[in-house]
Amino acid sequence: MPTEIPFGLTPTDIATIASAIAAFALCIAFWNTLTVRDPMRGRVKSLQLRRDELRAGLLKTNNKSRLRKQTKVDMLRRIGQRFSVLQAEQLKKIEEKMLQAGWRGKDAPVVFAFAKLGMPLGLGLFGLVFVSWLNVFQLEPGIKFIATVGTIIAGFMLPDIYLKNVITKRMDAIRLGLPDGLDLMVICAEAGLTLDASLSRVARELGTAYPELCDELTLTAIELGFLTERRIALENLAKRVELPNIRSVVTTLIQTEKYGTPLASSLRVLSAEFRNERMMKAEEKAARLPAVMTVPLILFIMPTLFVVLIGPATCKISDEFINR
Repeated sequence: MPTEIPFGLTPTDIATIASAIAAFALCIAFWNTLTVRDPMRGRVKSLQLRRDELRAGLLKTNNKSRLRKQTKVDMLRRIGQRFSVLQAEQLKKIEEKMLQAGWRGKDAPVVFAFAKLGMPLGLGLFGLVFVSWLNVFQLEPGIKFIATVGTIIAGFMLPDIYLKNVITKRMDAIRLGLPDGLDLMVICAEAGLTLDASLSRVARELGTAYPELCDELTLTAIELGFLTERRIALENLAKRVELPNIRSVVTTLIQTEKYGTPLASSLRVLSAEFRNERMMKAEEKAARLPAVMTVPLILFIMPTLFVVLIGPATCKISDEFINR
């Protein structure tokens, strides 16, 4: 006889509902995988906003007395300022992380900060209701307390883990497309294009293959055209993309702008170096493959192979000698 819990549900009903939710999530995952999306959709708007901000700052038309619509995010910002939830240094670090993740909206740091505050409360309340009030698994009080505290800790960690994962994927995508981008920049520089025009041209050519790299190059080209000092635009690129390769490219471009050294020859050397580095990393992954495959081979393939090879002989020996 199944154990009754509130709302007239049983553990079997809870398992059925969980299975239905998992099946629905799996269908959504397959749909997102099969649906072809434009990699540049949603990026053009953020770049246009950045261009408008730079133009407004250059023309001094962006004054504080301009009326804005009061949105929910503005309300969160005022609450954070009133209760000192968002410190200046903390907000600056969050803004840097948002830029590295590709989220350039002014409201992104505020939303992330309040999500960090709300996730522990939400998950903690859910865990408390699930393990205490519903009491689905008939747990002991100590285990209920540990599970509730675990959900609260998970709520603290999930936003940072998600943000770190997004930044890592974005940095890997930029690192992968950087050698091809430098090769195209060399061709543009040899053709006589300026740095701004070269970045814009490379961004247009690589927009489909490497949208993350295209996004950063387009934004850098916009800042080069609007900022008073071109060095600041290049340094902003290094801040948004924390990669040693990007830092080397930025240093080379700054030296080229300052001393007038040939741009094509410098970029050609960097492109060859980065391409060799990418090949070495691929060879390193290939060399690690036998060691990585050892554990799955022992756990999953070898037992099955032993059963297939020794199973018939064992059954025959059992029939002939033991069960005789």
